[in-house]
Amino acid sequence: MHIPDGYLSPATCAVTYAAALPFWIVAMRRLRDRLHTRTTPLLAAVAAFSFVIMMFNLPLPGGTTGHAVGMAVAAILLGPWAAMLAISIALFIQALFFGDGGLTTFGANCLNMAIVGSLVAHFVYRVAAAGATLDARRRVFAAALAGYVSINVAALFAAVEFGVQPLWFHADDGTPLYAPYPLAIAVPAMMIGHLGIAGIAEAVIAGGLVAYLQKSDPALLAATAGNARYGWLSTRRLWALLGVFMIASPLGLIAAGTAWGEWGADDFADAAVRSEIALASGNVQPPPAVPNGLARLASLWSAPIPDYAPPFLHSAAFGYIASALIGCGLVILASLLLARLPKRPGGLS
Repeated sequence: MHIPDGYLSPATCAVTYAAALPFWIVAMRRLRDRLHTRTTPLLAAVAAFSFVIMMFNLPLPGGTTGHAVGMAVAAILLGPWAAMLAISIALFIQALFFGDGGLTTFGANCLNMAIVGSLVAHFVYRVAAAGATLDARRRVFAAALAGYVSINVAALFAAVEFGVQPLWFHADDGTPLYAPYPLAIAVPAMMIGHLGIAGIAEAVIAGGLVAYLQKSDPALLAATAGNARYGWLSTRRLWALLGVFMIASPLGLIAAGTAWGEWGADDFADAAVRSEIALASGNVQPPPAVPNGLARLASLWSAPIPDYAPPFLHSAAFGYIASALIGCGLVILASLLLARLPKRPGGLS
């Protein structure tokens, strides 16, 4: 679901940045004072959790892969506004350092996953869990439902963004300039896998985490009430769980294939990959050559650790664990820098 550079036109990227900006501004205004309290560790823990969860690739129909995002987890533990910031931080670190998602498409990826996903998860959870006590089983169901619905709505937004590109942005002869497949192909290609597999994974993670916290630390499930404060020590159970996921992160290497719509520019010239692209796209062949706009934008930024494979490590498994550690460290640093922004006059002390 991470849209790479080149798959969306500059105009689409500008529109999605413009759509995301007001939500980022409101989120910062709402959270600026709380970030100077002990809420920062919880924000960092959730952002790091989202980062690591997205490293676990799952096999999807058509030979592609997908992943959970942690949108419901973020919305439940932080509320929708802080969840937007937490997932945006994770997405930014992934794009800048690991080449997972693009910088020109960062606005679109945040709009889909951090903003729309968090809002949908928040409202579904609130409605489904209304009136339930913190230890009620219904909260586990509500969390699972919120995860399933939110990731599928986010996937639908991404599919539409992919699908309108050849309709609106093409050469005079009709050749697509950016993402090559129309809505009739993009929507089914994205949604079948998310409705069937990735959505279930998101549901299991959200429901499982709520069930875990109900037994180990139910107070965290009330973190969205008022200005709850959670220090590094009080979030230790989340960090311990995150450590387990880091160690297990090489499991994300088992799923073969590339996520739909995340092929590299060079893949369009590779006969084997072209066959995989066609298979995942309703047996419709991709353009004979890489779209011009895609080729131009795809080379704008080269991530220092592409594909979570540090160049100084020759083991893919250790490289994945190292990337998880590096990424989480960068997420924590970004969260701490965010907390150092000036408070509003008259804010919390």
